Amino acid sequence: MPTFTPHLQTTMQQLKCCVLIPTYNNAGTLARVLDGVLAMTKNIVVVNDGATDSTESILKAYPKIHQIHLPLNKGKGKALKIGFKEGLELGYDFAITIDSDGQHFPEDIPVFLEALQKEDTKNVLYIGSRNMKQYDVPGSSSFGNKFSNFWFWFETGTWLTDTQCGYRLYPLKEIEKLNLYTPKFEFEIEVIVKAAWNGTLVKNIPVRISYDEAERVSHFRKGPDFARISVVNTIFVFVTLFYIKPRDFFRKIKKKGVAKFFSEDVLGSKDSPRKKAFSIALGLFIGLSPFWGLHTLLVLGLAFIFKLNKPIAFAFSNISLPPFIPFVLYLSIQTGVWITGEENFFALDSIMDNLVALKGLKTYLIGSFTLATLVSVISGLISYFTLTQMAKRKIAVENG
Repeated sequence: MPTFTPHLQTTMQQLKCCVLIPTYNNAGTLARVLDGVLAMTKNIVVVNDGATDSTESILKAYPKIHQIHLPLNKGKGKALKIGFKEGLELGYDFAITIDSDGQHFPEDIPVFLEALQKEDTKNVLYIGSRNMKQYDVPGSSSFGNKFSNFWFWFETGTWLTDTQCGYRLYPLKEIEKLNLYTPKFEFEIEVIVKAAWNGTLVKNIPVRISYDEAERVSHFRKGPDFARISVVNTIFVFVTLFYIKPRDFFRKIKKKGVAKFFSEDVLGSKDSPRKKAFSIALGLFIGLSPFWGLHTLLVLGLAFIFKLNKPIAFAFSNISLPPFIPFVLYLSIQTGVWITGEENFFALDSIMDNLVALKGLKTYLIGSFTLATLVSVISGLISYFTLTQMAKRKIAVENG
């Protein structure tokens, strides 16, 4: 057994941090992992997730380690949630999770502690960042990690180099605030996305990794577990587009105020006047278009594809906010009537009834696309010339 390091135990105590080890049928590596962690700290919680091998007998040799034995296998997510709850009851504020299959190095525990001590906020969740180009890393793991990294960025706006590593530091009191439902490997995606949505800083720190196929036993089932993760990400994409993005946008405006938001995030953006103008035009076109219920998805997706300013495009797409919807519909229909020459039988108070009954739908659609095109083109041109002049004046002032 490695020599115990007292100063690390002191640091663990000061930070109120424990090491949480969920384990299931890893009898071949469990003792080595436990010995390695014991060399770092005595603050250990092990959750035996209904193992059917010799795990229980191995743990009997470590009576001083806090242990939880589940009668049946519930899945890694369930084991982690039970461990988090136990950690809080034991008085810990943080938990470093390490897998029991031997792929993580207990000697990297100080990396998490040092990062936490240097951090300005303690509302932070660290994820170990593995070297995915290492020779023994399976190709499927590297691909799955890239796939996961992209969706985490899409859902939270934060780009990470590794979102799947199980070597992590969790802020237990912040995690307790989250509603977490998934029981298996998809839990490790659910928890970091929801933590980020709730204001927790999610960051990577470098850790080492070992993929010794001769001793490592992985319980990740590529087909079923990848499918479960995909379902979770699909749900999160819709939540992101229809709730999180609008919520964050309005929170930002409320915090800054409309004038300051426009000044800093629209006029103060470092993007070129051309890019800003196109972003404004896109936002107005989508906001006035008849794709009700899809405006957020379309404006963010198209802004991403055409590399435009997403906050600006999204801001101007909100021309179709609920208080303005009747006026948008009315103007669209009047434009359609003007183009088609059809009788104007629409009154402002009966617009919704007429559209539901599919009366004049063609008129509305023609008018809606025409109005959206005209407003977006005119506004885009005005915005371009205005922003260009403002940029020139700014340069002139700076040059004296």
